[in-house]
Amino acid sequence: MTAKKHEAPKTEKKKDDKESGEAHAYTPGLKVKRAITVEKLRRLPIPGEVLHKVGAKVNYDTKVARTEISGEPEIVKVAMVLGVEAEDMNRFMLKKVGDKVKQGESIAFYSALFGLIKKDVPSPRDGTIESASEVTGQVIVRGSPIPIEVDAYLPGTIVNVVPREGVVVQTHGAFIQGIFGIGGEVHGEIKTITANNEEMVTPEKITPDCKGKVLIGGSLITLEAMRKAAEVGASALVVGGVRHQDLTTFTGQEIGVAITGQEEVGFTLIITEGFGKMNMSATTFKLLKSFDGYLACVNGATQIRAGVLRPEIIIPHEEKLDEAGDAFAKGMVPGTPVRIIRQPYFGAIGVVDTLPVELQPMESESLVRVLTVKLNDGKIAMVPRANVEIIEE
Repeated sequence: MTAKKHEAPKTEKKKDDKESGEAHAYTPGLKVKRAITVEKLRRLPIPGEVLHKVGAKVNYDTKVARTEISGEPEIVKVAMVLGVEAEDMNRFMLKKVGDKVKQGESIAFYSALFGLIKKDVPSPRDGTIESASEVTGQVIVRGSPIPIEVDAYLPGTIVNVVPREGVVVQTHGAFIQGIFGIGGEVHGEIKTITANNEEMVTPEKITPDCKGKVLIGGSLITLEAMRKAAEVGASALVVGGVRHQDLTTFTGQEIGVAITGQEEVGFTLIITEGFGKMNMSATTFKLLKSFDGYLACVNGATQIRAGVLRPEIIIPHEEKLDEAGDAFAKGMVPGTPVRIIRQPYFGAIGVVDTLPVELQPMESESLVRVLTVKLNDGKIAMVPRANVEIIEE
């Protein structure tokens, strides 16, 4: 994924511009919570059967709903194979519409000249005879139904049931969102493989005992380290950053911004800060490291545009829930921790400095609301409000 370069404000903010201490803005944010209640809707793609009731205790791999989708159809040119007219085909059929058949089982047979000529039509697959046409001389064999099952993903309690569709699973634990990820839902025991949040993830840090683990790293993960992780069978990697070119080379495809999560690269990768060599937030690293040995439920699916979807790490535990008020609901105010999600400051972390009331002109001559962010290095950056997201800690 390549971050789109957004326009910077055309002019510097004048000193006499109006500012309001009460000004605030609402914006999506990345959550980093040590203890929170998490609920997940686990839904079938088409109506089916829900397997549990409200109040049931489930593990992450418990099947909570199931259904079936129709198998693929396959056309068999029976009349042509037998060498008979289409209207005569049914005289030689051994199976009728609705009958179950096995792959290789005869569905039609023709014999002539006292058995000297024999022609047999085998079923191309397991399935059901769906139709037999005397107009075309063809039979359609529908493949066996394909079962679909949905698991709970989280260990917890079912708190709601959507009839014929799915359930809502609730658990208590730590909840950490990343800025970008690839790969789908996986599970594993947390294992920290770097000493601190500034250390890179290199191949020698990934050993055979990392198999099936959710690995926590510091800053950048190298291409060689990603290959080593896939080789040893790591379940997931959570790191501060990755080079875009390395990610493209590793996956063998250009990563788009629409949605990820379907990649099959051997493990799930979650980036907490951005592209390039970026240190994981000290708060995030400390939190993840404190749960070494705990089960983590990880999903790398990401959607950047409409209907934002963030990659996540959920660590179920029994610690007391956070009692602090939900500052996130109040929106951005001076001092709110934020991350810039567009160039030229993509991935930079800081706190809101000011929230000017006046609209500011962009290079395109459009007027937008902006804010100034005091970055971790002390620099003040002015960016459109739409280009930042709250870090909820």
